[in-house]
Amino acid sequence: MFIQMIQGPCTRQDEAQALLEEWRRDLAPGAAGWLGGTYGFTDDDQLVAVVRFASRDAAMANSERSEQGAWAERFGALMDAPPTFHDCDDVTLFLDGGSDEAGFVQVITGRVDDPGRLKAMLADTTTLHEMRPEILGGTLAIEPDGSFVETVAFTSEEAAREGERVEPPADVRRELEYAMRDATFLDLHHPRFLSA
Repeated sequence: MFIQMIQGPCTRQDEAQALLEEWRRDLAPGAAGWLGGTYGFTDDDQLVAVVRFASRDAAMANSERSEQGAWAERFGALMDAPPTFHDCDDVTLFLDGGSDEAGFVQVITGRVDDPGRLKAMLADTTTLHEMRPEILGGTLAIEPDGSFVETVAFTSEEAAREGERVEPPADVRRELEYAMRDATFLDLHHPRFLSA
């Protein structure tokens, strides 16, 4: 799997949502290898979109379509400033890999010097599910330099905030502190989902 995260300031949210829906309706059928996406807006008007493809090649082939280029130009014109992109080939799914039924999504970005350590922490899904039953699942996408984009789907924001108050065991807390020491949390209070 290949994940691309797109982030940038966007105050024209209704227009952006309409254009994303247009993409799903008109361009998605011709996007071979497109699996889906999660997007939303933070409280400070950041558009955050995490798009999933079967492979980098499929994503690049989509980018090269003329209709995609024309759509991207229109989309870029809606942004308040040029967006940033994170392209990740190293993708791990945890629990059910996310859910279009999520009531709240957190996108976490950061950087670690040992990606294997971060992946191992998320591989222990039994402990994760016991500690945080409100987590439906998520994705972890890592770039070669250790930068990561983690998307976590929750049943609701209320349940997520309650779960944050649960004190993890010492070994889990140590791993969380390692992974999240320089992390940025992007809260999507009203997440939207596009699925193939």
